[in-house]
Amino acid sequence: MSSTFFSTATGPGSQPADDDGASLAYMEMPSGMMTYRAPLLPEPEEVAGIGAGLAVLDKVLALLERYERDEAANVVDLGHLDAASLKFVDQALGEGEVAVIGGATVQSQESVLAGVWRARTAGSDGVVASDVIEVAAFPSTVSSVAFAGARDHVKLPEAFGPGVFNAPPLFPEINDHIAGSDAARAPHVINLSLLPHTEQDLALLAQQLGQGWLKVLSRGYGNCRVSSTMTRNVWWVQFYNSQDALILNTIEITPIPEVVRAAPEDMSDSASRLREILEVYR
Repeated sequence: MSSTFFSTATGPGSQPADDDGASLAYMEMPSGMMTYRAPLLPEPEEVAGIGAGLAVLDKVLALLERYERDEAANVVDLGHLDAASLKFVDQALGEGEVAVIGGATVQSQESVLAGVWRARTAGSDGVVASDVIEVAAFPSTVSSVAFAGARDHVKLPEAFGPGVFNAPPLFPEINDHIAGSDAARAPHVINLSLLPHTEQDLALLAQQLGQGWLKVLSRGYGNCRVSSTMTRNVWWVQFYNSQDALILNTIEITPIPEVVRAAPEDMSDSASRLREILEVYR
């Protein structure tokens, strides 16, 4: 009796070529997932006069240990720190995977401690007006400007140009879900990658939703780029692979997309890591 063996290998070069010489081309998926790396810190004997910086980090640790929800009290001001203490705090926090820009005046960077954000605001002259650390799933210091001046619904155009086919039915769907989007419910996601559409469809959606103030880049797994729109609680969420090719294109209706929020368990992990950092300087 003869046996037939089936290859379970996949990927380029694993399957026989077609008679016409064509071969399957596999799109590269996200790679290079970011993981926690302890910040590079000076030896205790190499620093002096950083008591104010340590006191700030003690406050951050206390916020992490008792974190329950995002609120205004979860903010620690850095405006009083001297140069040495500020440098030490910068070193301890490091740079994490999520960066946020709110127009020309607001920016925030997640630290290597998930859920711990460095947020700055500046005046129209570029001078820093506020420099704080916020413990939050997502910093309120920037989310407050996400939908400044935004509309409460997306307007359906009276006429559609050539090449527009599948965008029109999405506008009523978006409006239906905006109404309940402030409640504690799962986000409504419209997966544009799975819907047939034209470039004109996408252009119309972008035009009618409008361009918002907030841009978020998350590098947790590949690249995720999140943009607020000028329609309340409506976000454009796009995932790219390491070749910068778009692999997932969605519209999310929610106050803050989950992909840019720190998870509750992150707070506990960050508390443990910050406690370890501070123990070195006791």
